[in-house]
Amino acid sequence: MAYRYLGNSGLKISEITYGNWLTHGSQVENDMAEKCVRAALDAGITTFDTADVYANGAAETVLGQALAGERREGLEIFTKVYFPVGERGPNDTGLSRKHISEGIDASLRRLGTDYVDLYQAHRYDHETPLEETIQAFADVVRSGKALYIGVSEWTAEQLREGQRLAREAGFSIISNQPQYSALWRVIEEKVVPTSEELGISQIVWSPIAQGVLTGKYKPGQAPPAGSRATDDKGGDQMIKRYLDDSVLTDVAKLEPIAADLGITMAQLAVAWVLANDNVAAALVGASRPEQISENVKASEVTLDADVLTKIDEALSGSIIRDASLTKSPEKRLV
Repeated sequence: MAYRYLGNSGLKISEITYGNWLTHGSQVENDMAEKCVRAALDAGITTFDTADVYANGAAETVLGQALAGERREGLEIFTKVYFPVGERGPNDTGLSRKHISEGIDASLRRLGTDYVDLYQAHRYDHETPLEETIQAFADVVRSGKALYIGVSEWTAEQLREGQRLAREAGFSIISNQPQYSALWRVIEEKVVPTSEELGISQIVWSPIAQGVLTGKYKPGQAPPAGSRATDDKGGDQMIKRYLDDSVLTDVAKLEPIAADLGITMAQLAVAWVLANDNVAAALVGASRPEQISENVKASEVTLDADVLTKIDEALSGSIIRDASLTKSPEKRLV
């Protein structure tokens, strides 16, 4: 396992990071979730990412239980705040001082830890003054409840203003967590250049495009039984944008590229996002331990310029680049 610095900070994280969105507390039973976490630890993963909204808090609880007994100093635990949680009252959402203050305490209880290494704004809150949000995060850092602050799916403009206010408040935003894959490249035009300027790294989610880049979905065929495309708890909605026959036909063109390299399609997809110097880590989830064991091998893969060009050519008709697709809800959900 290789490790990278997160943003302009001294924090190193495993470049393959374990994420438990759509798995712990929902798709995967607790005992299997713990086996997946154990497989991640055995593979050298030290960084674990979750959020309070995942399974309405259950994902944090399961992760905390799975990591119990591990040396805390040897782990980097990340969580997030923004989306509605708990009883879903009028203040159980957003990035207000109240919700951030209560949210970090609730997350720490569920995770069973005194602090998180990274506390992230899960989206941008258009209904709370950014100054209030940044000051609340500054208080969380000063209290020792979080060591660093990050964000998720913020636009270039939001990152710039947020970083300005953060530095005035005595800390820095060191990370952004956007969707990014060989198919979904909306951060490349604006977010990545701005982040490089501001000392912010990307921790990217869905590097395998919800599983589509594994090649298991075939044009003209029904999705495999038990796959994310058949999950009615949310997975099917997230993946449906990619289940177009033209996209799946382009993805199939990656098979000989992966075969020539002696790696799987999933490893190719993860190695592709890690080829971007602004990416500190690729988030991978798992419903089975062997998925982790296979995906971490991407940490050993370096893709040369010729291979990157072949990937671009194979997917040219299906790549999404529209920078305007980086956005947060205009209004809170409750």
